[in-house]
Amino acid sequence: MFNLIDKNKGYLFASHDLRAIIENQRKSLQQEVEQMDANRLLNTAPPDLSRYLVDKYNLTAPVLKRDAWSADEQETQIDVRHDQNRWISDRSRACLIPGQRVTIEVPFEGETELLYAQASTFSTNNPRAEVRGNSIFLKFDIAHDAQQRDIKQEAERILNDIDQHLGWVRADVNGFNQGLAAEADRAIASRRERILANQGRAAALGIPLKNRPNAPQTYALPEVKRKVTPTLPTATGAAYAPEPVIDMDTYEHILTVLQNMALVMERSPSAFKTMGEEDLRQHFLVQLNGQFEGAATGETFNVSGKTDILLRANGKNVFIAECKYWKGPKVYRETIDQLLGYTAWRDTKTAILIFNRGTSMSTVLAGVEVETTAHSNYKRKVDWKHESGFRFVLHHPSDVNREFLLTVLVFDVPGL
Repeated sequence: MFNLIDKNKGYLFASHDLRAIIENQRKSLQQEVEQMDANRLLNTAPPDLSRYLVDKYNLTAPVLKRDAWSADEQETQIDVRHDQNRWISDRSRACLIPGQRVTIEVPFEGETELLYAQASTFSTNNPRAEVRGNSIFLKFDIAHDAQQRDIKQEAERILNDIDQHLGWVRADVNGFNQGLAAEADRAIASRRERILANQGRAAALGIPLKNRPNAPQTYALPEVKRKVTPTLPTATGAAYAPEPVIDMDTYEHILTVLQNMALVMERSPSAFKTMGEEDLRQHFLVQLNGQFEGAATGETFNVSGKTDILLRANGKNVFIAECKYWKGPKVYRETIDQLLGYTAWRDTKTAILIFNRGTSMSTVLAGVEVETTAHSNYKRKVDWKHESGFRFVLHHPSDVNREFLLTVLVFDVPGL
């Protein structure tokens, strides 16, 4: 790495070490996670917090908008004392003659300071330009008696040089940005794990903990001038209380039981072809109760209505499912709303079982995906490989940070 040059001298890509900028971004992200109020962090959905950190700390390499360039000219006095083709008796003083200054302005998008950053690949022949706001300015001084010059060609040569340096900057920045989500996830998971471990040890004391009178209830964002600051996800600063939930292995097992029952229907069509939704639901309940010792119930009151399948453990709802025949996107959308009405704040594992008769599976699956991702409570789709189903994350109507899994399974059932 060559010695860095003060940017006031007009050289680009020579004043900052890009590796240092990237490392500072990484440390700033980690520091923000470490300094965040513990309850604020625990009450914020990790994917939302990670997305906020990525939006805040990613870097945007400048891109020249060469098709939007413009030129300006004005009369000026040209100092020609360094022109070796002129006879000048005293070159220690300015020697001014009439001339013209042509200024070419090229707008750019991206972060200005990266125009002064030296990438891991670089050249010692750095281009020179003036940077003001979101534009680069190239200045050409022409004495009144000078030979004709191709200013456009000279400008394009300099811009090509700048673009080459920007390509090197972009390669380093893209590598950093691609790993930023994993960096944020690690920082969040590490801090959450330590906080929960500390809470567990404190609870094991059996001694009431003193409330901190000045404990922060909200989180103030630091000012970031380099770009518009993303908004920290909304979350309460109240004390975090972990809730009992079924683990993913149990959730997957429940879904496997349901899918096995659907397979039985496909293999014995004559036994099920006249059954309605309620009759089909009862067969699913029988299988679940065989696995979970009678914990599964049907048509159970829960929050604001009756849900089709409800599995409880220790008095808590741990799984909720709705069973519906496919009757088009509108009815499916209403089924999501219905499930949201049944889902309490503590419920985190849910499912919708779609029974399809007479409609192509591709049409049903496309309708499920479109309607779910367009729903106002939708947050993201989960990578879940299944030929006739999807998995999504939605949020509870009363709390955007309270997430629950929704698995949608589509079954072809015998027709009449």
